[in-house]
Amino acid sequence: MENRDEFPHLDPDAVREALHLVFENNIFALGDTYWRQISGTAMGTPPAPAWATIFYALHEKEMVPRWSSNIMFYKRFIDDVIGIWLTDPDPIKDQELWNAFCEDMDSWHDMKWDCNKPTTSVDFMDLTITIENDRIVTTLFEKDLNLYLYIPPFSSHPRGVFTGTISGQILRIRRLCTYKSDADSRIKEFFSRLLAR
Repeated sequence: MENRDEFPHLDPDAVREALHLVFENNIFALGDTYWRQISGTAMGTPPAPAWATIFYALHEKEMVPRWSSNIMFYKRFIDDVIGIWLTDPDPIKDQELWNAFCEDMDSWHDMKWDCNKPTTSVDFMDLTITIENDRIVTTLFEKDLNLYLYIPPFSSHPRGVFTGTISGQILRIRRLCTYKSDADSRIKEFFSRLLAR
């Protein structure tokens, strides 16, 4: 292994054997039945995020440089990708290139990506990033299925957890929202949801 010197405290054979054990025994319950997953990695398995990140990085190592004339910026966090696509002046050629890039993304084993068309506004992680008048503007992105299940005040958690949650969310909103009026509105929504708990 080429990284053996960087991690001398890890026995590569033991790590490989442990991963093999985990991924060959993906057993989960559904109702009153038990199933063994035979393809892919079970969600919720502790090593799954690191495994998925490394697995797709093997493809990216060759794929991203192939598209260097079209991709100005490319970043991925597990299964969320954001990039800046440099459009071709010819719209037909640009669409062909974009389609080929999306096919290249999907060409790694059985993985399939939702490849959205290039746009001036995108949701990435907990942000909506928009280009407005040649300026990058951000706001908070929240999924439709978010239930906002904050820890209720009658929980046995120490009081510091509640104050930390509140101050952490306010700080997060202030950092993610470009406009103060937007942040103020999001903070009011947060307090309403908090009170509803």
